[in-house]
Amino acid sequence: MTAVNRLTVGLVVNPYAGIGGAIALKGSDGADIREKALKAGAERKAMQRAETALKILQNYQKQLDFVTCGGEMGENVLKSLGFSYQTVFNPNTQETSSDDTKQAVKAIIDKNVDILLFAGGDGTARDVYSVVPDNQLVLGIPAGVKIHSGVYAISPTAAGRVIEKILKGELSSIHDSDVMDIDESAFREGVVKARRYGEMSVPAELEYVQAVKMGGKESDELVLDDIAAEVIERVDDELLVMGSGSTIAAIMDDMGIENTLLGVDLVQNETLVKSDVTEKELFEAVSNAPNSVKLVITLIGGQGHLFGRGNQQLSPRVIRAIGKDNMWVVATKAKLKSLNNQPLRVDTGDSELDNELSGTIRVITGYHDEVLMPVAAVS
Repeated sequence: MTAVNRLTVGLVVNPYAGIGGAIALKGSDGADIREKALKAGAERKAMQRAETALKILQNYQKQLDFVTCGGEMGENVLKSLGFSYQTVFNPNTQETSSDDTKQAVKAIIDKNVDILLFAGGDGTARDVYSVVPDNQLVLGIPAGVKIHSGVYAISPTAAGRVIEKILKGELSSIHDSDVMDIDESAFREGVVKARRYGEMSVPAELEYVQAVKMGGKESDELVLDDIAAEVIERVDDELLVMGSGSTIAAIMDDMGIENTLLGVDLVQNETLVKSDVTEKELFEAVSNAPNSVKLVITLIGGQGHLFGRGNQQLSPRVIRAIGKDNMWVVATKAKLKSLNNQPLRVDTGDSELDNELSGTIRVITGYHDEVLMPVAAVS
């Protein structure tokens, strides 16, 4: 089993989350509720619950880069546990607010974290949801009174275990879960009015779902059709750089386009722009594309190489021109499982780029189905 080289984790703690629970205030939303809870002697436990989650990860300190907020919003917990961290936001007052949470999340997301951990309740989840981009991976550490949202782990310890699983290089699914909240005022009167605010992407335990009740090629073909359907649905008018391999061939086949199995093709609006392009042609195309560019690649060879095996047209300058955020990695779960918990590998010939590409990446494994995989540079 090969661990993830580095994982960049954002951490935001809502220090007042859950403060109204122990004294039967049914929540912690609003300055008046906070004031009433503090006067009644309520204890703040959000930092303690964040600490419980992070203690699980103390043996992985060399693999973790934390990005957090000052004081009780994250820094204090990380410092007490001996983690290294970067502080990118400091609240103006000791009594933090919803606006502080939003500003903190924005500052952390700007640092391109692999996953954002936040400790709080449904109100905190709403704050996070309001400012994170659609593709940002998040995970909540439950610390509030109301935990109706599906973006939280079942316990603080469970949150730590999920991150540990990623660090160990184990296959982790990603799915979209609901952000929910209730009307606290109505709840205090005995009326539950729940509302769905949206979805955020969270890691989840991997479930292998059989496509059909049979094995063999027919089942594999259905999985490839699902992957193709997902890619086709995502595409707008971007220029697609279609890498090598049978999985890419299956996607192009669903588009009704002939594929260069051992080459790289350019596709736009489900039309072949140019087949079997050279590195020079590819660099010119991606550099001059009027719209955005997406690279669709899969694993090449039995060692799980994304770059450096059979796709040398994807040179360092081409990869940099496209950008990591514009890469769609596709593979069946069976193919990923055959790696026996080894990471995906990058061997571009540029060690600096290889390190930039290392970490984690989402892999499309079906229709609206993704998993999180570790990526490691070839040493």
